[in-house]
Amino acid sequence: MNENAAQIVYLSLIGIAAGSYVLVAYRGRLGSMLQAALIWLLIFMAALVAYGFRDTIRQQLFPREGVMISGDTIAIPRALDGHFYADLRVNGEKITFVIDTGASDIVLAPRDAVKAGLDPDALRYIGRARTANGVVRTAGVTINTLEFAGFVDTDVPASVNGSEMDMSLLGMSYLRRFQRFEIVGDRLQLQR
Repeated sequence: MNENAAQIVYLSLIGIAAGSYVLVAYRGRLGSMLQAALIWLLIFMAALVAYGFRDTIRQQLFPREGVMISGDTIAIPRALDGHFYADLRVNGEKITFVIDTGASDIVLAPRDAVKAGLDPDALRYIGRARTANGVVRTAGVTINTLEFAGFVDTDVPASVNGSEMDMSLLGMSYLRRFQRFEIVGDRLQLQR
């Protein structure tokens, strides 16, 4: 007997054993057995649908792109950890930033710089920045295009961090491009 036939026989025996147990356990209660089977089938189907739409559900529950609430105002909801995050397109590539009013510049994590088409190994790390983790080396770069919720900026100065960091920072050099930014409840509002 080949391996596939042996697996079919093995799985058939398991199925017969499981089916026999269910029939004996629900003897005389066929209606309740069918009801329980239908409930489990519906739970399984709901789990499949939720898994299939997980990115859409996550975006609805935890939006990061920023939502236009008028022609010149973007609203960003506060994340569960208390920070504000935004997804921007850097040279056409989607990169998640933490909005950091304590950072002077836009600071790209090395892996995000690679994603945006920059080569961190070819950069000159002659700048220095003071961070919560101490002094780090930085390299100045120019971002060709920076897109955020419909606003597009070109030739944007930024820095690439010389060491790994969890996430890129959207600092004051970018936030100053807005006329006004304020926290209203659990939303950060940016107005151009």
